[in-house]
Amino acid sequence: MPSFDFHCPTRIVHGPGRLPELGELARSLGDVERVMVVSDPGVVAAGHTARGIASLEQAGLQTRLFDGLRENPTTDHVDAGLAVAREFRPDAIIAIGGGSSMDCGKGVNFLYSCGGRMQDYWGVGKATGPLLPMIAVPTTSGTGSETQSFALISDAQSHRKMACGDKRAAFRVALLDPELTITQPPRVTALTGIDAIAHTLETLVTTKRNGMSAAFTREAWRLLSQGFPRVLAKPNDLTARSWMQLGACYAGLAIENSMLGAAHALANPLTASFGVVHGEAVGLMLPHVIRKNAAADGVPLAYQEVDAMISYPAGRDPDGAVEHLASFVTSLAAEAGLATRLADLDVPRERLPALAADATQQWTGTFNPLALSESDFLELYEAAY
Repeated sequence: MPSFDFHCPTRIVHGPGRLPELGELARSLGDVERVMVVSDPGVVAAGHTARGIASLEQAGLQTRLFDGLRENPTTDHVDAGLAVAREFRPDAIIAIGGGSSMDCGKGVNFLYSCGGRMQDYWGVGKATGPLLPMIAVPTTSGTGSETQSFALISDAQSHRKMACGDKRAAFRVALLDPELTITQPPRVTALTGIDAIAHTLETLVTTKRNGMSAAFTREAWRLLSQGFPRVLAKPNDLTARSWMQLGACYAGLAIENSMLGAAHALANPLTASFGVVHGEAVGLMLPHVIRKNAAADGVPLAYQEVDAMISYPAGRDPDGAVEHLASFVTSLAAEAGLATRLADLDVPRERLPALAADATQQWTGTFNPLALSESDFLELYEAAY
């Protein structure tokens, strides 16, 4: 394991029914009077945003809502939010929603606090000064953005996903109320859940993994591998929803300390070129990456460890852990109603070489335990077809 320097700047507040504490938590940020709330239309329609704003206003705070964003926020969405921020002049930003709301909120914070264009922050440590304090109120269990210092923003022109990270962009507080996740449509539960599963199995084996990331990964996997099948079968099971929300949060902490791998490098071009939703893309590619990565030193043992946490008939051969784990992920995706073959997503086979070339340019692939060439990425797309 490589050495590490662990610091978690995010206070994590978890428990059912805790959304009314949002105003008090915002007050705890310090000299805050004006709060910009970033949320998406679906969460607004579910009523969660209004409840959060009510708590803020009961605490004596002035609020302004920005809900002009969609899934996979682009530079255009961030620019629209920036216009609202410049007019309102907030002291803090609160994101209520899924990864899109949280990432857009971070993006607005970068530009409002430091100026420039979103493209200027592509990479790590590009902020030029302090950012506004932020609170995350996740309403899904997937991205783990609430405990990460990265914002994923797509360039509106090129459609390239830009990972914009800076320790100053981390949320000061993450308010995890699993009751908010019960209103998710089944497909959103499926897409975000399989994304969180992918985060655990990628952070488990990346070249940047360390003792802290491994601890978060293992606990995230324990919660998610049990919680995801249960929440698919019983969507109103609050215990399972709690497991999923905490698991996604811990997986976010693992990402912050270990980064991701080839499954995300393969998924991003599918989203950019064919509009395949991220969770579906990464869940489809992950089993093939698991099989491929088994050739890397130490990876089969890591896979055996997490595979042993899955309930299966006694007597299963531990040597079959890699295949069992890969098949388990495929079965979860199928159970969730997600595609398990690229052919089912109308991706033309003749476009696979272009996708492979794009995959080699993805930052996350550089942390994969097995160095992959363009021909390797093509092989993985072919296997998934």
